[in-house]
Amino acid sequence: MGRGPVQGKIAVVTGAGSGIGRGIARRLAAEGAAVVVADVNEAGGRETVGQLTADGATASFVRTDVASAADAQAMIAHTVDAFGTPDYLVNNAGVVGMTPFLELTEEEWDRVIDIDLKGQFLCAQAFARALVAAGQPGAIVNIGTVESYVVTASGENCQVHYNAAKGGVIMLTKAVAFELGRHGIRVNGVCPGTVDTRFAGNLHESPAVMDYLMRRSIIKRLGQPADIAAAVRFLLSDDAEFITGTMLTVDGGWLVQ
Repeated sequence: MGRGPVQGKIAVVTGAGSGIGRGIARRLAAEGAAVVVADVNEAGGRETVGQLTADGATASFVRTDVASAADAQAMIAHTVDAFGTPDYLVNNAGVVGMTPFLELTEEEWDRVIDIDLKGQFLCAQAFARALVAAGQPGAIVNIGTVESYVVTASGENCQVHYNAAKGGVIMLTKAVAFELGRHGIRVNGVCPGTVDTRFAGNLHESPAVMDYLMRRSIIKRLGQPADIAAAVRFLLSDDAEFITGTMLTVDGGWLVQ
């Protein structure tokens, strides 16, 4: 494995069983961090760990429903038992839906808010409590989206519950950064644009959608998990030791227009 700014650190990455989360786990592991892969999807999570260990990294899987306080606490306890008190947390786990507002049920609203917003709160709280108890500094990166700032519509519909949850991630990041700064814990966020993963759907199969995305983007390609992983690694590392409470947009220029 390589060496880098996170070499020798212990990182917890939620939603690391696929997509952006897997990309983040791979980047941190490649630079020498021990990585705990936390995901509700056991098959995906174990597959990520298998890839990391095959590359010579140190990694462990823990099944985690981020919307459960007990699971969030168990995730941190697993990390402490496996590797020691963690240095980093990446709140990446999330879900999305395109249900029109007038048809959106309370149950679907609650599910998206619970995973995409409450889950970040619960995991950050469990992580921070462990660090404060150990008297150890650390860093958190919360994953938002360009839709934390703007509505991206599909036809006449958007993603009201997703927009609300991810908009909340911005203020969660700022408020938690304020409170945890006294403990030496930095809290920042990354807001991706459209990233080429299964989470974004089969974009390449729709020329109209791809044309729209390319017209909106200054950099004429889709984002890749590695693009987001690079930003996350920077914000976690001591290279960003004077940065807290900020959101870094990694969107190919989407929000410029």
